[in-house]
Amino acid sequence: MIARLRSPLPVEDILGDISDMKPGLFDRVRAACKTVAERAAHIQIDEDRIPAYAASLSIAQIVSPELHPERHYLGCGDDTLAYFLTLDTVNFGSGYFPHLRKRPGMSGYFTIASSLTAYYRAHGPLSAQNLSRLTVEDCAGIFGQDLEVDPVCELMRLFTTALNDLGGYLLDRFDGRFAGLVEAAGSSAERLVGLLIEMPLYNDAERYGDLEVPFYKRAQITAADLYLAFDGEGYGGFEDLDDLTMFADNLVPHVLRVDGMLIYEGDLLDRINAEELIPLGSPEEIEIRACAVHTVELLVEAFRKSGYRVTAMQLDHLLWNRGQQPHYKARPRHRTRCTFY
Repeated sequence: MIARLRSPLPVEDILGDISDMKPGLFDRVRAACKTVAERAAHIQIDEDRIPAYAASLSIAQIVSPELHPERHYLGCGDDTLAYFLTLDTVNFGSGYFPHLRKRPGMSGYFTIASSLTAYYRAHGPLSAQNLSRLTVEDCAGIFGQDLEVDPVCELMRLFTTALNDLGGYLLDRFDGRFAGLVEAAGSSAERLVGLLIEMPLYNDAERYGDLEVPFYKRAQITAADLYLAFDGEGYGGFEDLDDLTMFADNLVPHVLRVDGMLIYEGDLLDRINAEELIPLGSPEEIEIRACAVHTVELLVEAFRKSGYRVTAMQLDHLLWNRGQQPHYKARPRHRTRCTFY
């Protein structure tokens, strides 16, 4: 199944004029996901278990997220900024990952992240001009992939398009400066997300009946990665970081399902267990992601009622890392071929 490259929902329909963007983008993500959860026909949240599940999670692990010191390119100032903006531009492809040539002992994500790190250590950062000129063959070389494998070739083509878009966007809007993009956000994660989703492959929003459902997974995780990479200062100094939602992908919903928080209807679960692709923008696909976002919001609320100030970003980090355990990897998760996760 080919990834759907479709005309995105117009950014101005959701944000208005980016130069005069009103607060509330993340609230709109939350509200839309809550509405989907209330209407969902294929997914049910076990809300009665929210307090017990929250109590079972480690507070120490929740409040101390960190990046991998070897697999990420850290501690190099502007080059680290360039790395994370480049990495999160290709932080997708989970629907293709079963076909990826993975590094020993690594997931698909860490294969991509560590491959880019190795390239940066050997050659230095890719400039905006370099990114705008990358070919499919270049991407396959950087990420160590075989273009003879059809799904992998398709993914490398999507990576190429995404990186070309980033390079062109930086050249057109910010004189080719990665720092210019972050500086334009003015210490606002919400504004950074608004800038990133001007690039079509970042504009992660779907229609669910009469409802617009924005997720903006990669744009949101970019702000979180920069915060972690720069210890909340400089390029990572976002004043509204606590407003981020969960980064809606296919792993956190899987963890919540395996842990009994999300209940999938039988036919959908059979399709996932049979490793059938779930189409992007289908009701099932939107419900999986939206119900996971809303579940995390319910968990945040449960923690705060217990006196702990926990954010959706922190919970996402914990649940995503939990999903690296063999117990979760042994069971199929939903796979969707797209440029959003």
